[in-house]
Amino acid sequence: MSTPNRCLVRGSINIDEFFHLPHIVRPGETISSTKLTKRAGGKGANQAFAVTRAAGQVDLDGAIGQDGVWVQDLLASAGVGVKRLLTVDDKVTGRAVIQSSQDGENSIVLHAGANYHVPATNAPPSISGYTHLLLQNEIPLASTLSYLSSAGQSSPPVITVFNPSPMLSPQQLRDFPWKYLSWLIVNEGELGDLLLAFGSTANPGTVSEDELREKASAGILELAANEYFSPSVGIICTLGAKGILYYQPGQKVGYYPAAKLQYPVKDTTGAGDCFAGYFVAGLMSGQSLEEVLQSCLTACAICVESEGAMESVPTREAVAKRL
Repeated sequence: MSTPNRCLVRGSINIDEFFHLPHIVRPGETISSTKLTKRAGGKGANQAFAVTRAAGQVDLDGAIGQDGVWVQDLLASAGVGVKRLLTVDDKVTGRAVIQSSQDGENSIVLHAGANYHVPATNAPPSISGYTHLLLQNEIPLASTLSYLSSAGQSSPPVITVFNPSPMLSPQQLRDFPWKYLSWLIVNEGELGDLLLAFGSTANPGTVSEDELREKASAGILELAANEYFSPSVGIICTLGAKGILYYQPGQKVGYYPAAKLQYPVKDTTGAGDCFAGYFVAGLMSGQSLEEVLQSCLTACAICVESEGAMESVPTREAVAKRL
């Protein structure tokens, strides 16, 4: 009997503080919020939560302060494995101060807190028992690289997925061990950052919406062929309300439009993490890439119709009903 697929998410855990505002604060401006809410967050926690909401088996590897025990309890109650979470006594849990405007846009300021805690051991991380690894960039890059290297050299191979948000520096991108990566998930702006770091003058993140799909498609092919990159990496480029582009090595760039909304957009904060979690859960389920991406897009449509990064992530059953 084969062991079921299981994902390890190595990433951040935050306490998100949402300031609800008429609009995102401009430089030099002081305005009053209409509401303040506190929720569990962090890209690692959000994506692990999304994996389990999509019916995937997942463990989260990260660190919290004593003030974040309630976040751990929340994740555990949702089905996320928390045996690899570390509580750091002399650190606060990471924070995200989020401005959420009436038109559904957001602006985020981060404080790393316990997310940047460095364990005393220098031993390579254990990836044994996991079939998939999901990474972001809200923890020390050295830790991300250590996990990626362990996964990339494991036998049997571990499927690795990286969402470089916040974006790495140009030098970090050039030095990144892309050969260990299975899938890269970026938005159009991050795709442009990668191309610029690799010496390209193209930047699909700066073109008009009418040109976006064409320019981003060309950018994906250029990235895939770049000497700094690896030809074995699959690429997903999210285009917000325009949909997604996807690339499998040796194939043409494919496109899917965004799923139709049934209600107005309330909050886009968790859409990217929802997509990443559903993507990995779909890969673990054995669905075709096309089926996985359709589920991701539908999940994101439902997600942005509600507030919050975790609370807005739909269940697999809710997604199936809307497909």
